[in-house]
Amino acid sequence: MGELRDHFKGAAMLGCSTSGEILGDVVVDDSVSATLVDFEHTRLRFASATIGDAKASYNVGKELAQQLNDASLRHVFVLSDGLHVNGSDLARGLASGVSEGVSITGGLSGDGTNFAETWVIADGGAGPQRVAAVGLYGDDLRIGYGSMGGWQAFGPLRTITRAEGNILYELDERSALDLYKSYLGPHADQLPSSALLFPILVTEAKGGQGVVRTVLSVDEQKKSMTFAGDIPQGGTAQLMKTNVDDLVDGATAAANASLSGLGGRRPDLAILVSCVGRKLVMKQRTEEEIEAIRNVFGADAKISGFYSYGELCPFMHGGDCRLHNQTMTITTFAED
Repeated sequence: MGELRDHFKGAAMLGCSTSGEILGDVVVDDSVSATLVDFEHTRLRFASATIGDAKASYNVGKELAQQLNDASLRHVFVLSDGLHVNGSDLARGLASGVSEGVSITGGLSGDGTNFAETWVIADGGAGPQRVAAVGLYGDDLRIGYGSMGGWQAFGPLRTITRAEGNILYELDERSALDLYKSYLGPHADQLPSSALLFPILVTEAKGGQGVVRTVLSVDEQKKSMTFAGDIPQGGTAQLMKTNVDDLVDGATAAANASLSGLGGRRPDLAILVSCVGRKLVMKQRTEEEIEAIRNVFGADAKISGFYSYGELCPFMHGGDCRLHNQTMTITTFAED
């Protein structure tokens, strides 16, 4: 970091630990990748905070957004700790702190498949339990975004009979952890990392669009599972599955969706945040989803990003920011 700061004097830095780095059309592990972004007209402002308790996620998100909000704010890009946060609350807090029409995207930092500690890099240093954001300002900026999965629900629909925040205790009045393990079979010995291969589709009791959720940790004593985002008591849960072709199709759909905010232009820069669970499914074919995105954007677009523990993006253009799991989430940038 010091060498980068010395070389690019005056530049602000934002980054995080990952579960894999995306640079151009290549996916690598255990590397340091950097992307230099130079805007001609767009102004930037940075903010960061410590998140000591996941229960503070909403307030941290709201306070960060309020620090950045003003009449010329167009977009906020966020990087967060991936383990000590309730991503759903963070997204709601961020959305509540900005003016109508301001879009928010980003992701939760990763730690390979270790689930031990994640770091966020912001001006002034790097460390765990941090959230950092950059606000982008001005009328010359065009922003697009898209978030798609490629997973399909299967098996019985279960009622969430006991949950608190992002912690799930019971499905159909049975231990959620025991029930989940029975589905995983031999994969249960590798929890929580093996849970990335078996996400669940969660839908609120009042209905609406379901969201995909993956397990961050398990508590053998309490027979509970902790997720990156909220698990609504009274809602429903269903296991999901996928294959490489469906994931690549999802990445293509996300790329096409992200073009809609650019006014017919191709992006100058695309930041990709893809879930580590997708990488585990695709294995040696992981770069196929990057190649599919390149085919949509063309040869001139600069592509950067990472594999994450969660993705932040609205469901649709003009909507509030939401937490996603197991998606390819893309933010595209262009200047007039």
